[in-house]
Amino acid sequence: MLFSSIPGLDEIKDKLVTAVNANHLAHALLLHGPEGSANLKMALALATYLCCKNRGTHDSCGSCDSCQKMAKLVHPDLNFTFPVPGSGKDDEKEDDKAVDILTSWRRFVLDRGYGNLQDWVAHNAFTKQLNISKAAAKKIIQTVSLKSFEGGHKIILIWWPELLHITAANALLKVLEEPPGKTLFLLVANQPDMLLNTILSRTQKILIRGFTDNEIREHLSGEGFCGAEAAMQIAPLADGSMREAYRLVDQVVDENTAKFRDWMRICYNLDVNAIVSQAEAFSAQDKGSQKVLFITGLNILRESLLKKSQLDQLMRTAASDRKFIEDFGKNVLTEEKLIALYRLLNDSHYHLERNANVKILFADVSFNAARIIRKKG
Repeated sequence: MLFSSIPGLDEIKDKLVTAVNANHLAHALLLHGPEGSANLKMALALATYLCCKNRGTHDSCGSCDSCQKMAKLVHPDLNFTFPVPGSGKDDEKEDDKAVDILTSWRRFVLDRGYGNLQDWVAHNAFTKQLNISKAAAKKIIQTVSLKSFEGGHKIILIWWPELLHITAANALLKVLEEPPGKTLFLLVANQPDMLLNTILSRTQKILIRGFTDNEIREHLSGEGFCGAEAAMQIAPLADGSMREAYRLVDQVVDENTAKFRDWMRICYNLDVNAIVSQAEAFSAQDKGSQKVLFITGLNILRESLLKKSQLDQLMRTAASDRKFIEDFGKNVLTEEKLIALYRLLNDSHYHLERNANVKILFADVSFNAARIIRKKG
């Protein structure tokens, strides 16, 4: 994993590279960021740079034997700890489970580097609650007590430390505070507030921000994931998450804009039969497609409000969609109605996430949207 493989985030890359080259890298780093950020990829790029035998001023060489091993996540001095099913107590069998699924973990990271905890669960079809056990913490302590295989740093990467069992977290406190020489802990988290204060106080915190629209747009179009126009539409919907951006690539965003436009027209005309038919069709779609329609609608309403406020410079929608947005806000809806619709869709998206009856939800949203749109004044 090279820094150059991560889109944008130049300020974070420079900070890490400078710390390594100045020999000022803390022994325990907490790389935290929102879901879909590059916190895991950034940790792996840092590990690669630290172990690279021919590193440059800004990135690893990518060709030495160390970089080749890092690219496959098989470097002997890179050790992974991650949540697995278990009680979390001092059970050696749980540690064996973590070893057994190491191959699955490597495949997951290489294929889904921006994936979240739910993706990891789905990747392995886990059915039990996940955690990092005390047995896993003991294994970490044993690992750092040994010399590195290749004479450089020994790196311990803990993914989702939020799920450290309380006994595991307490077992790691001393080694986090005073690790052996040339030992680096990389804690990769999404919700650092879930960590014990005693863990937080022993780490240097580095925020890995979400991606900008431009970073997502350039990455998607530049790497051939989709065309420039589609990338322009996906970027604002992804809202800084590369995981969401990849998922949206598989959705036809142009069609969702058209679907939302047609849906609002049906609501405006209060076409009951069409609303019922759409509710039937909507409930037959997969949950991802259902969410995308609501997210697209929220984005259009946001843009309409910006247009009404004459804040065109803040608008993020592609030029091809601007006419509908302008007409939607100018000819149909007042600012009060736009805000009411936004709240309605936002609440509906919340209930959709929590597995509400989709057919009833969509029909209810449609009739409430009709009431808002058709309201006089």
